Amino acid sequence: MEPNKVTINITLPKSWAELSNEQLYYVFDLIGDSLSGSQIRAYCFFRWSGLGVVCRYGDGYILRKNRLECYVTGDIVAGAMRSLMYLESMPERPVRIGKIRKHYAYEAELDDVPFEKYLYVENLYQGYLRTQNHQLLQEMGQILYDCEGVHFNQAEKLNVFYWWTSLKDYFSQLFPNFFVPAGTPSDGNLLGNPKPIGQQLREAMNAQIRALTKGDITKEKEVMALPTPRALTELDALAKEAEEIRRKYGNRSK
Repeated sequence: MEPNKVTINITLPKSWAELSNEQLYYVFDLIGDSLSGSQIRAYCFFRWSGLGVVCRYGDGYILRKNRLECYVTGDIVAGAMRSLMYLESMPERPVRIGKIRKHYAYEAELDDVPFEKYLYVENLYQGYLRTQNHQLLQEMGQILYDCEGVHFNQAEKLNVFYWWTSLKDYFSQLFPNFFVPAGTPSDGNLLGNPKPIGQQLREAMNAQIRALTKGDITKEKEVMALPTPRALTELDALAKEAEEIRRKYGNRSK
């Protein structure tokens, strides 16, 4: 007699964008514990599927969900966990925990965030890349969640890092002329530059402001208040124009 067949349906998020605040927090907590990618996927698979391991049985496992139990081979479990492979890469679109304690985050793509605030957070981010000082992630979080003086734990600081890193990747696709690939002569990568990091950041910020104001300091306040995507759109157009001129005329000398 064949054993009774039991079907257990599970649903897993298919991308970073589908993760809830609670799920994002859980992932960043696991990343903060320095677990491997496969370990993180395993923990997330069982937590989000609602499955529990009763015991090992032969080449597989007896799993339980609610009051139902079933036998599943190890290959099936491994195949199901592969659907969470995206957790081992940066998000394709910026994601973040929407609320930390009672503090709400800005919109993930900074649609309504003033350019001045973007520049400030970007300076902190570049500083973190250079120094690995987690206090800079703390300061970034306090700005992005508008919560001055609030302490961020490890998972929350990782959330800030993943948010800004995925945001920069996203912006590089939207504004490819301004965010040129790292390693090109005109890139905005501040790492490896012999100048002190503080000087590099000031020069980069001032160059962007001068480009947008066309050198008219009376327009600086207006420019700094622009929504971040609007300011970056203009910088991208200016970068494209400058590149077209360079290609057309080259670096001609008299």
